[in-house]
Amino acid sequence: MKKIIAIFFVLAFSLQVFAQKNDTLAVKKKHSPTKATLLSLALPGLGQCYNKKYWKVPIIYGGFAALTYGVIFNHTEYGRFKSAYGYRVDSDSLTVDEFNGLVSDAELISNVDYYRRNRDLCYIGIGLLYVMNLIDAAVDAHLYDFDVSDNLSMRIQPEFRDMGFNRQPYTGARVTFVLK
Repeated sequence: MKKIIAIFFVLAFSLQVFAQKNDTLAVKKKHSPTKATLLSLALPGLGQCYNKKYWKVPIIYGGFAALTYGVIFNHTEYGRFKSAYGYRVDSDSLTVDEFNGLVSDAELISNVDYYRRNRDLCYIGIGLLYVMNLIDAAVDAHLYDFDVSDNLSMRIQPEFRDMGFNRQPYTGARVTFVLK
């Protein structure tokens, strides 16, 4: 009777040690970073919607709106000062600029450079915001299934490894961190 019980325990524990987890039954749809990036490439904010981060969409469009306003405002002021300088340096005495007597030639040139630089910086900002939108969608999609819970557990279990042909097997301990 003791031999039967011993054989039963050996078989029971050996089946548990060498059992493999079957993941084919629980097929989970993988969240695609490529799809999130392509959606944000097509329409900024769409990748964030795919990642279910809807609160980021107003921030993205608010940034685009502010930078577009900056482009329009700076381009308008740039045009005003550029045309005023053009009227001032032309040879026609009948054309008078809107800043006649209020602003010197050097100040007109300085304002032209200032508003042109700010307009160009707003264009660069729009491009950077677009790229940051793509990067955010891709990174957020990569981390979509990442577990951020506080429940970390540790399991120590013995392990038997065969090192292959003509090598000695060894026994050791394996530490496994399980995120639940």
